[in-house]
Amino acid sequence: MSAPFVTEIRTPAYVIVLGDAAVATMHIRVQAAELWDTVRVDAAPGESVLAVKLAALAAFYPDGVESDDFVTKLHGFEVLDEGESLQTVGVRDGSTLLLIRRRRRPVR
Repeated sequence: MSAPFVTEIRTPAYVIVLGDAAVATMHIRVQAAELWDTVRVDAAPGESVLAVKLAALAAFYPDGVESDDFVTKLHGFEVLDEGESLQTVGVRDGSTLLLIRRRRRPVR
């Protein structure tokens, strides 16, 4: 099965793979709002939102950032329990998760 086209829009050539490749995989897109950048993540539906968030933050910020400084949103709403699985919170194949800072930072 091919990936949904939305996962290929403005994404780098590499793909972050989480979980077992033998399990059915969802192709999702994670976007960092302040960077205007995206990555594609292939993950099992049982993977936690937190695992996806941490993997994406490592790609966006190789020097490291505090994951607690970022909120994960799906369809405009904050995912309140990031320990829940992707499937449980409503992520589907082709979904986009948005990572946005919890508190806005001043522009200098």
